[in-house]
Amino acid sequence: MPLVAHNALPTFDVLRQRGQTVLSLDRAREQDIRELHIGFLNMMPDAALTATERQFIRLVGSSNPIAQFYVYPFSIPELRRGAEAEEHIRKYYFEFEQLANAGLDALIITGANVINPSLNQEAFWDPLIDIVRWAGDNVASIFCSCLATHALVKHYHGLDRHHLGQKLWGVYEHKLTNRQHPLLRDVNTRFNAPHSRYNDISREQFESAGLHVLAEIPGVGVHLAVSPDQFRVVYFQGHPEYSAISLLKECKREINRYIAGERVKQPRVPENYFTPDGERVAVAHINAVIRAVANGVTPPEFPEAELRLQADNTWGDTGKAIVNNWLGRVYQLTNLDRHEQFMPGVNPDDPLGLRDDR
Repeated sequence: MPLVAHNALPTFDVLRQRGQTVLSLDRAREQDIRELHIGFLNMMPDAALTATERQFIRLVGSSNPIAQFYVYPFSIPELRRGAEAEEHIRKYYFEFEQLANAGLDALIITGANVINPSLNQEAFWDPLIDIVRWAGDNVASIFCSCLATHALVKHYHGLDRHHLGQKLWGVYEHKLTNRQHPLLRDVNTRFNAPHSRYNDISREQFESAGLHVLAEIPGVGVHLAVSPDQFRVVYFQGHPEYSAISLLKECKREINRYIAGERVKQPRVPENYFTPDGERVAVAHINAVIRAVANGVTPPEFPEAELRLQADNTWGDTGKAIVNNWLGRVYQLTNLDRHEQFMPGVNPDDPLGLRDDR
């Protein structure tokens, strides 16, 4: 069922123009359909703020449970923003206290940029954990992406991520490790997914905390895991929300940072992302940029238009399927008596009833 454009957030118009069904609030009120209210904590830096917003809201709106989806973006004031991003948040985002008082069914948390050696030294740490504590008692499930996964694993289980030495980024083929889990219904046993990160939590770390790994790839790591009860927290180290050009835009930003002297290491092409022709174009451009920087001359323009034609989305259907399954389970749980939260006789520590199958 469709998204509901319940405020003037420009993303709703963008998605509608791209062919996605988005109901006006008046039209939604004419339908007698169950609603799901989903909080969306967007901690991404300014350059990716609205793109990430569109990606996650699009994913939610592509799902099929019998419900209308109300997505409420909000952020954390302690995150440093430029004037344009601050204005966007002021005009279109919600205050967490407002959402907490009204109630939410589920919560999505994005990644964020970090500047300190440890996550609990970041300015966003305390407000993030306050939100997580509230969500642990008040929503059916928390869906974490990348940095959010690392933060919640540290909060709940005291596990620190480890630095990989260089950025892991590209598109990688993963394998399911638990084909029977409801989140993986209609998901191929092997599938592609993007990663973009400098840090990792290993399979051994996840399992030492009693978490269940659902998809991984040797040499790259865990893509998807869930909390000990199988559902209350969903952990992604990869990015199921990425669009076809997300890594392209990120590659452009990395090259521009190198040109501006904001990064010392020479940029690399995302692995397994471009077609062979596209990879040759990207490598040639990076080499030309490196020579230009070394010689103090103006670097060539990033060949974005050409590379757009050489970047395929090979993971989108899998991301939609997993999010669809997640929202379907949220729908089932929140459709029960809210005072009970779970079906009579169902263990709240094992809401999916999978404990005997492990």
